[in-house]
Amino acid sequence: MNLTFKIKDAYLRAQERYAFFGVDTEKAMDELKRISISLHCWQADDVGGFETADAELSGGGIQATGNYPGKARNINELRSDLETVYKLIPGNHRLNLHASYGDFGGKFVDRNEIDTGHFESWADWANEQKLKLDFNSTCYSHPKSDDGFTLSSIDYEIREFWKEHVRRAREIAAYLGEKTGSPCIHNIWVPDGIKDLTVNRLKHREILRESLDDIFRKEYPDELMKDSIESKLFGIGSEAYVVGSHEFYMAYGLTRNKMICIDMGHFHPTEQVGDKVSSLFSFVDELMFHLSRGIRWDSDHVVILNDDLEMVTHEIVRAGALHRSHIGLDFFDASINRVGAYVTGTRAAQVSFLKAMLEPVQKIREYEESGKGFEKLSLFEEMKLMPFGDVWNYFCLQNDVPTGTEIFPVIQEYENNVLAMRQ
Repeated sequence: MNLTFKIKDAYLRAQERYAFFGVDTEKAMDELKRISISLHCWQADDVGGFETADAELSGGGIQATGNYPGKARNINELRSDLETVYKLIPGNHRLNLHASYGDFGGKFVDRNEIDTGHFESWADWANEQKLKLDFNSTCYSHPKSDDGFTLSSIDYEIREFWKEHVRRAREIAAYLGEKTGSPCIHNIWVPDGIKDLTVNRLKHREILRESLDDIFRKEYPDELMKDSIESKLFGIGSEAYVVGSHEFYMAYGLTRNKMICIDMGHFHPTEQVGDKVSSLFSFVDELMFHLSRGIRWDSDHVVILNDDLEMVTHEIVRAGALHRSHIGLDFFDASINRVGAYVTGTRAAQVSFLKAMLEPVQKIREYEESGKGFEKLSLFEEMKLMPFGDVWNYFCLQNDVPTGTEIFPVIQEYENNVLAMRQ
């Protein structure tokens, strides 16, 4: 009995088991295929970017740990890594670029001078690969962010520098959306904050509000680009005070009609990020999600199928909000094979969504609304024993990607033949 036959046979038995609970596995797989996850370009090179030949991550409360061999050193190597990753992930997906990853031709281009020409080759490559693109302004790892402030800086010249950078990033996002035929989400996150006791909390937040208002004066069609704003609890070097707090961006997004970005690593470790999904969807049309995994802090570990991830994906599905959700990844682990990290994290996110789609949510709702707490709890427990892995393997088979540990030899061969040559 070959592997293909075993996978199909296991799927048919799983299909019957789910049908008993009123769940259509074919419908779930169709829905899963429509979810395009935006992979983050910075996992391939530890958030270094390509502004200079020896670009490295510095400052901004971000830290990549590890020095596993094979880091991408230029655009061609990064694209090669990504092409390998996409071949191992079922479905059609996106790529999330940071402004510091432009095609600068070996020349230094300051952040307030970037333009659409520096991302033309990215748009061409994306179209060749049948990918859509998202974008981020890069407001960290720069001399003008060393004092801990960018858009909320009291210094007028520093503030204007970063405002110009974000304006240009939004223009680039609109350009990428036009070139690829899909709205490009431009995400704004700034590292602004203070390490210790803070007096000027209100002043910096008023300045940030004014800076954002100024930046957003220019509007772009939704079919080209959409803005999202990302909050954070704290960062390294901004432990006492972060200007762009959750409350700040929630209020800003609701009053300015801007998309709010929920990053799973940017909340207190004991907070249930998934509980925020239904609260925000009660008031907004769309949300941006950055799926990550923090261990004790915003450490951006590789996404795995755990309770935190499942609560987010299940709440999105239960809310019927898949069409209102934009899903991206945000982790950077330099301690393991970076290509393997990409594949593991993205597939875990997909499995979590599939598991949510295989939940007999209507029956569970009936139990809850009729006060049948024992039945509801018991059905939740029964779902933990269901063979969702057999449905996932069949989904991979349908999409011509390896199942299970069959990804190992592909990644290992790439490591031996490509990554190992980068030393």
